Amino acid sequence: MKFRNYLETMTGIGIYPLISLLIFFIFFVGCLIYVFKADNNKMEEMKNIPLDE
Repeated sequence: MKFRNYLETMTGIGIYPLISLLIFFIFFVGCLIYVFKADNNKMEEMKNIPLDE
């Protein structure tokens, strides 16, 4: 038996792709909001962290 056959026999398995898509979408939107609301001075400071050492 193939792996797909095992998945087809499980009830309620179709919700997992939807949940993973929602998690990805929420994370992506959260990252976008963080980037656009972040302070430019803070971004400059974070950009120069590797050069300060």
